[in-house]
Parts: sequence; structure tokens; C-alpha cells
Amino acid sequence: MANPERPRVAIVFPSDAVRWRTTRLDDSRFAETAAALRAAGLDPVAAPYCDEAADEIHSRLLTVDGVLVWVNPVEGGRDRSKLNALLREVAATGVVVSTHPDVIDKLGTKEVLYRTRTMGWGTDVRLYASAYAMRAELPASLAKGPRVLKQIRGQSGDGVWKVELADAAGSAVLVRHAKRGGPEERVTLGAFVDRCAEYFLAGGGMIDQAYQERLTDGMIRCYLVGNRVEGFGEQLVNMLYPPPVGQAVAAAPEPGPRQYFPPTRPDFQPLKAKLEQEWIGELCTLIGLDRSQLPVLWDADFLLGPKDASGADTYVLCEINVSSVYPYPESARSPIATEIRARIANRR
Repeated sequence: MANPERPRVAIVFPSDAVRWRTTRLDDSRFAETAAALRAAGLDPVAAPYCDEAADEIHSRLLTVDGVLVWVNPVEGGRDRSKLNALLREVAATGVVVSTHPDVIDKLGTKEVLYRTRTMGWGTDVRLYASAYAMRAELPASLAKGPRVLKQIRGQSGDGVWKVELADAAGSAVLVRHAKRGGPEERVTLGAFVDRCAEYFLAGGGMIDQAYQERLTDGMIRCYLVGNRVEGFGEQLVNMLYPPPVGQAVAAAPEPGPRQYFPPTRPDFQPLKAKLEQEWIGELCTLIGLDRSQLPVLWDADFLLGPKDASGADTYVLCEINVSSVYPYPESARSPIATEIRARIANRR
């Protein structure tokens, strides 16, 4: 195994069957992450991953002390099933793997919105495990107002829909897919449920969450290292952003750039305090996760909820990302390196 004075940490990131053998870590987008690891006394190791390279990458990961993974759950028609199996085998030998696939299953799917719906970041959330359940229960949910339905596993707005009743009879709905440029459509409720049938395959399902009217005020992304907030992102989101009154969906504003901030940004301190002092502990209890198992790097996205009685903002969890949190604020680089080094030391 590696020199105990300079533990080796592999960085797993996507590649392809042609380039994975020649990809250099310092030529990749993770060059600065590698530099932070070196500054913390660690030796970074490139592990550019594609399924065709699985056997060789498996062997490479068995020679390191820790593994940091940046691979999307679904991308280019491929999923992480082969990679996850490989990571479980590597972790079983004592190598520190973040994020471990078992932790992703608990924390990194939209189901976490349902399981934590009673927390301070929660809202009115339903879980549909089957198309039959969705067909039966969605009408009562829509009677409360517009909803956002999300497939349990997905990214970049795929399988995320805004749905609301189109008429008082309730037989038709207005739906809009969150993929950029998606038009608003009027369809029957049954036709919409049929369209969502694919989301229930392979043990999937759909989350039904109340639409947040303050979507136009933007989204706050909290970047966490273990159980500490180490940076923020802020963006005017475009997914499901409403157009000006009386105009077509295409007239909705383009998304603003995501801006990054250190963990000291003053107006985000109430949210940081809520996360670190209350919500992370409650989250771990509800999903059955020890704090030591939290990802080395993860993020939680929040929309602004209704202001409370004192006029202060409230926050509604939109999603948690753990599979491929990139890019991330510069302020998190050194904490990531410190955290993975500490976990390797604790393993021993």
C-alpha cells in the first residue's frame, strides 16, 4: 500500500474508451483539486473511468488509500451500475471511498425529499412508487395547487415536471418539462401518467412536491464537506421559471450564471447555521446514516419558501447532489483534502 506519510488518493472522473489511457490528471478539470491534495500531503492518482476500463481501474484503486469519485448517475445513455459494483469491492478492502454507492442510495436520490418532509426544510411531499398510485393520488394533490413531479433518479431537469389543473373538472392538466425550452402542454391526466411510466421502471418512482412561488428569487446551493458548509452557490434558475404574464414559455428569462461564494457570506449565515446545527443531524437520523459516512463533498439546493411571521426567509430543500458535485467553490478545495486525509488516518 502507499507511503503512510503521503497517502495516495485516486480521483475518478469520466472518460471514454479512446482517451482514458492517455488522460493526465493535471490536464483535466480536476487539476486544481489534485493540487489541493498535494498541498495537504497527499499523492493524487488519476483514474479516468469508462466501463471498458473497469478492470484496470479496479486494480488501480486497490493500490490507493482513498478514492474521490466524480461521475454522474446517468450520462450519455450509461448508468453507474458497473462502477458502483467496483467501488463497493474496493471499499470492502478498507480503501476510503467517497461517495460510497450505499450512501448515494440513501442520500443522493429525490426520495430524500420524502423521507425528510417533516424537517424544517420540508414541505408537502408525496412519493408514488407506481403509476397506479400516481394515477389515484395525484388529483387530490393537484387540488391544493401547482405541483412539481420529479423522477427519483435523474439530472439536469430530466424527468422533472410542473403540473397544475387546467380546468375545474380536473380531467386535464397543464404540464411543462424542466428540460430547457420545454413547452407548456394541455393533456389529460391519464396521458400525463402514461408519459411518466418509464420513471417507475427498475425500482424507480416519482416525488410530488409543492411548487414554490419564490422560484424567481433564485436557488442557493450549499457546498458541504462532511458536516460543514464550505461554500455557497447562487443562481437564478431557468428550470420551470415562469414567463411574463400573457407571454409564451419561450419568453421566460435565460438562467443567470451560478456565482460562487465562501462560507462566510453574511446573508447566508442563517441557512448555514440551520444546516450545521440542526438539519444535518436530523437528516442522518431519518435516513439511517452516521455523520462519519457523509460524503467528503456534497451539496444541498434550496429554494426560498414563504417568509415566516417575523419576515425572515424560510428554505425548502430542492435536491441533494452527491455523485458528481462539480464545479464547486475554491473555498472547499483545502477542506476536501483535509477531510479525506483525516478519514484515511481514522481508518488506520
